[in-house]
Amino acid sequence: MRNITTNAHFVSAVLLFGLSTAVFAGPAKVLDDMLANMDGMTLYVFDNDEDGKSVCNGSCAMNWPPFLAQSGDQASGDYTIIMRDDGKMQWAFRGKALYLYSKDKKAGEKSGDGFRDVWHIVKP
Repeated sequence: MRNITTNAHFVSAVLLFGLSTAVFAGPAKVLDDMLANMDGMTLYVFDNDEDGKSVCNGSCAMNWPPFLAQSGDQASGDYTIIMRDDGKMQWAFRGKALYLYSKDKKAGEKSGDGFRDVWHIVKP
């Protein structure tokens, strides 16, 4: 009986661990085949960024606000956290820094897609 109980606890622990890791998919969600923040605002990448480094600072960051990570956030799966030049932490997806667009006013808008041929929505 002890082995059955021990095995049941082990199986329960594995299932719980599996569920807890599966629940956290990252700081974004898929909305109409693109990534969006939890409020449904479209996320973008910038072609001029280098892997793991944002080059959108100053006025660029005013128009394209970085999708900032909060204190205590942790990277998981395709999502990493990169350090910006201003010392803030920014989410990245598959190595590319994530941004919002200041002219998108409602959830699901994607008016920044294709802007100057260097800004693009993120497809999972």
